[in-house]
Amino acid sequence: MSTFQPMRADSFDFSPFRMIGKEWMLITAEKDGKVNSMTASWGGLGVIWGKNVAYIVVRKSRYTKELIDSSDTFSLSFLEHKKYGEALNYMGTVSGRDEDKIKGAGVTVDHREGVPYIAEASTVMLCKKMCCQPITPDNFIANDIDKQWYPDKDYHDLYIGEIVEILTR
Repeated sequence: MSTFQPMRADSFDFSPFRMIGKEWMLITAEKDGKVNSMTASWGGLGVIWGKNVAYIVVRKSRYTKELIDSSDTFSLSFLEHKKYGEALNYMGTVSGRDEDKIKGAGVTVDHREGVPYIAEASTVMLCKKMCCQPITPDNFIANDIDKQWYPDKDYHDLYIGEIVEILTR
């Protein structure tokens, strides 16, 4: 039985700079019954097109991207970093193409309204895809981005997802 409670987005008060940038999140998606999750430390929250949204960036080479592209939804799971730091690191360094990394990280998957998420999270955002935009070097205004962040030319796609529900413990 889940101990999560829904929370209104306008009541959610936290630092995305800390939770995403320092403590990381797990992006989770599902295709044909196969769930995969990846660690991310880039992304954000805001409002666009009259919706509360999360935005994430996923490299084209990531297995999770295939699952996000095949689904209408994805989730963002925030785990207590002190307790799950090793699992978060593992999820960011092992490919789900090669093994069941969710099992290997010692975490479990649950679903809400058909959206997979990591059950050990303290906070979960269930998102519905709204937009996907490739990030390409011809869009960079700052000259150092391509050289610093894309030496292998493995560019990200930017996803914007409507936050349809926030769950917290």
